[in-house]
Amino acid sequence: MAGQQDEKPGRMALLRRKHPWLDRLIRAFERYQKQYGDYYAAAITYFSVLALVPLLMIAFAVAGFVLAGNPELLGRLQDSITSAVPSPAMSQMLTGVVDQAIRQAGAVGVIGLLTALYSGLGWMTNLREALTAQWTQVPDQQPMLRRMVSDLLSLIGLGAAMALSFGISALGGVGLALFELVGIEHTAAAVYSLRALTTVLSLTASWLVFLWVLARLPRKPVTLRTAVWGALFAAIGFELLKQVAVIYLNSVTSSPAGAAFGPILGLLVFANLTSRFILFVTAWTASAPENMELTPPPAPGPAIIRPVVQVREGVGARATASLLGLGAIAGWALRRRR
Repeated sequence: MAGQQDEKPGRMALLRRKHPWLDRLIRAFERYQKQYGDYYAAAITYFSVLALVPLLMIAFAVAGFVLAGNPELLGRLQDSITSAVPSPAMSQMLTGVVDQAIRQAGAVGVIGLLTALYSGLGWMTNLREALTAQWTQVPDQQPMLRRMVSDLLSLIGLGAAMALSFGISALGGVGLALFELVGIEHTAAAVYSLRALTTVLSLTASWLVFLWVLARLPRKPVTLRTAVWGALFAAIGFELLKQVAVIYLNSVTSSPAGAAFGPILGLLVFANLTSRFILFVTAWTASAPENMELTPPPAPGPAIIRPVVQVREGVGARATASLLGLGAIAGWALRRRR
C-alpha cells in the first residue's frame, strides 16, 4: 500500500539468518522453555537424589559378588563412579556409600531391592517424560503395568550402558600398566599420552551413555543417527559442566551453611545442573533441521460451519420502489386490455 514501508528485520533476526548455529540455539532455548524444561529438571533432580543411594547400594552389592575375585577391577569401577562428581565432599560421601554396599553385600535384602526399584522407576519415569516432551512427541496411552515394565527395561538398559562406559573409562589403567611394564611411566611423553588417552576414553564413555539417553529413552525412540551429534555435544559439555561445578561448589561450600550441608547441597546443585543440561541438549538435538522434518505438523482443528441468517423487519426503500414499479406496470397492462 502506498505510503507504507516494509518493516526491516531486527538485528537479532539478521544474525539468525547469517549464523545457522545461533538460530538453532535460540530455537532450542525456545523449545526448552515451551516444554517446561525447568519444571521437568526439578522433578528429575528430586528423584535423582532419592534414587542415588539405593541404586548404588544394589549395583555395588551385585558388583561385589561378581568381582569378589578381582578387587583391582572393583576398585577401578569405584574410582570411576566417585570421580564423576565435581566436589570432593560429594566424592567422599559416595565413597562411603559404595564401601558400605561392598562390605554388606549380603545384607541388602529384599527391602533394599524394593526401595531401589521404587525410587529408580520414579526417576526413570520422570526422565523419560521430560525427554519425550523435549522431542514434542505424543506418546501412546499404555496400561500402567506395561508402562512400568517399559520403564524397568529402560532402567536396566541405561545401567548396562553406564556399566559399559565405566568399563571403557577403566581402560586407562591398562595404558598405565603397559607404560609401567616397559619402564617409561614417568616420562613426559608417557604422562601426556596417558592424559590424552584418559580424556578420549572418558569422552567416548560419556558419548555412549548420552547417545542411549537421547535416542532410546523417549517414549517413542528415535534413530541413533539423529542423536549422534547431540550426544557428542552432551559429552563435551558435561566435562565442561563438571569443571564449572567444581568452582561453583567450592564457593558455595565455603560458607557456614555450605560447610554443614555440603555434600547434600552439592549433590542437589549438580543434579539440577545436569538435568537442565541434558534436557537442553535434547531440545538442541530435536531442533536440527533433519529432526524437525521428522515431526509431523499438527492436524488442523475441526471445521465449524455457522450459517448466517439475517432477518430484516419492515419493508425497505428498495422494496417499496420495486412494488410501486410492479403496480404501475400491472395497471398499464390492464388499461391496454380494455
